[in-house]
Amino acid sequence: MPNEKGSSALNDEDVIKNRNNSKGKDNGLVGGIYGMAFIGAAIYFIQHATTFWLGVLGLIKSLLWPAVLIYKLLEFLKA
Repeated sequence: MPNEKGSSALNDEDVIKNRNNSKGKDNGLVGGIYGMAFIGAAIYFIQHATTFWLGVLGLIKSLLWPAVLIYKLLEFLKA
């Protein structure tokens, strides 16, 4: 049913119901684990870098290592 302005906007109850059913609300733990792993990997790679550009490469590696890890795991499991 249209509201006073003539548009068919959702009422407050529908907005709250849609907000509670939104997807992606349980990603906080996974994001936190990934963030801590990224920081740990970045520190590791930067500590072992002997030049500035190897440090930059280490930062890139620390962003991409989870993809390589999953690939190797699936390869090991022959999935």
